[in-house]
Amino acid sequence: MRVLYFTRDYTPHDYRFLSSLANTGHQVFSLRLERRGASLEDRPLPPEVEQLAWAGGLKPARWQDGPALWLNLKKVIRQVRPDLLHAGPLQTSAFLAAAAGFKPLVSMSWGSDLLRDADRNRWWRWATRYTLDHSAVLVGDCQAVRRKAMTFGFPAEKIVVFPWGVDLKRFSPGPVPELRSRLGWQEAFVLLSLRSWEPVYGVEVLVQAFIQAARRLPELRLFLLGTGSLAPRLRQALEQGGVLERVYFASHVPQADLPGYYRAADLYLSASHSDGSSVSLMEALACGLPVLVSDIPGNLEWVTDGLEGWLFPDGDAGRMAELICEAARCKDLPQMGRAGRARAEERADWDQNFQQLLVAYEVALGHETAVGHTMAKGAH
Repeated sequence: MRVLYFTRDYTPHDYRFLSSLANTGHQVFSLRLERRGASLEDRPLPPEVEQLAWAGGLKPARWQDGPALWLNLKKVIRQVRPDLLHAGPLQTSAFLAAAAGFKPLVSMSWGSDLLRDADRNRWWRWATRYTLDHSAVLVGDCQAVRRKAMTFGFPAEKIVVFPWGVDLKRFSPGPVPELRSRLGWQEAFVLLSLRSWEPVYGVEVLVQAFIQAARRLPELRLFLLGTGSLAPRLRQALEQGGVLERVYFASHVPQADLPGYYRAADLYLSASHSDGSSVSLMEALACGLPVLVSDIPGNLEWVTDGLEGWLFPDGDAGRMAELICEAARCKDLPQMGRAGRARAEERADWDQNFQQLLVAYEVALGHETAVGHTMAKGAH
């Protein structure tokens, strides 16, 4: 089978999907809609995947570029002659694929495209509905995505839900790396954040919570990984709060080094306002790291308050700060870590979960008629 994989940019998610597709024996072609600044993924494409050159993929895409990209996409499709087109997010790559008229189209939601972007305005709602109306199958990573797609009239039996998962061998409990000792943080209580510094991920809430908690507990430290448009405001807030020296910044961490950061931390934090099944959350659970996350629907599918960690009301920095302090005093962290690892082993195994994408392909091609039995993959 010839598969054309069309994505917005090149991310760790894309690498994961393309690597697994390359091992299926299918002929896989990769198409990138845009390039947004520095590369989001430092690993090259698998050699079995053919990266296609076209009018897009070289710079940020603009709406006014749409007609030219649409015409060029139709040309690419004629040249490649795929059996199936896999595209997402819904309002960008998948929308262009739907407009190009190719069938069958497997649209893949990236979480926030349905949970948040679909309600931006009338145009975004129309683009979402148009894409879904022209999709043979929708792939999503959580039940919240499934429910939202159904509000647009998309049939439940054409929705495949599975958490994208992680490599449970790479992301696993292990010895604490030397990073803590190099920083002099051996006796500290170390927090970890890996979310991009953009408004949707609530990093400003997280920083305010850390400032409040650090005033009460001098042993608190924070790994603040990532980058984004909020960088100046975050640094200013930390400096004004008097805790800048307690924060370790790392703008881009190679994929190979990520497990070490989870193992060096005592508590994973996410204050995201919108998420599907967050990969960094799954990685933290897989590493046996207790978590403190916002109580948005995507997180509720992974975390039971008091079992794998804690939940706090979305946007409530004060409550998040209180729970950070509670976690620093908690004697049950090892037990929470074990519960998190068990949750990851139960539901976050990428090698196992990936098979559901192949089910979606079979449905799109008409080889299977319904996928309702796969819904259990996304259940809590």
